[in-house]
Amino acid sequence: MEYDYFQLRLGRDRTAQKALADRLHAAPDTVAVFAPLLGFASNEALVLTRPGAELDLDAHSVDRLTPTLRPTQDAPPEPGGIYVHNWFTIDGDAVDEFVRLSGEAWPDFERRFETRIYGLFLAAETETDRADGARRLLLMTRYRDLGEWQVSRDPTSDAMQVFLRRRELTRVSLARACIVMPRG
Repeated sequence: MEYDYFQLRLGRDRTAQKALADRLHAAPDTVAVFAPLLGFASNEALVLTRPGAELDLDAHSVDRLTPTLRPTQDAPPEPGGIYVHNWFTIDGDAVDEFVRLSGEAWPDFERRFETRIYGLFLAAETETDRADGARRLLLMTRYRDLGEWQVSRDPTSDAMQVFLRRRELTRVSLARACIVMPRG
């Protein structure tokens, strides 16, 4: 199971994200369309598809993603709440440990907070990744709202202690919030 993750720049029209979502949701290989909330430009959209989808997209960035621990089924992200897309650049030889620590922390994290990990994906290695000795992962997490994201930063939780160990493997982390565009 693999996915393609497109980052798109749209026009200025206020309905550009909805028009894109309406068009793409009609395609069977579209998994999800996300609209920006915080940290993305207002004219951006993110699209998650099954690989090789013929969607005629003019993307400024495309990454092939392979799920690590989640998702375990080919199901779309559940609607509602917000999704934080957190890109991690880590040491290239630390992928297994990073994934292990993530899986170790998630049960406590999801039990304490109104949140659900949708997926942790390993991005296909690029020439830049190879040259830098790095790997990139995308973590997609659903939160009830931005307030729940803030509360989940609690440094005293067991999950956060594990995340701090995971942080030692991380060169760069970039977290941005968006919403899933509804179908229909």
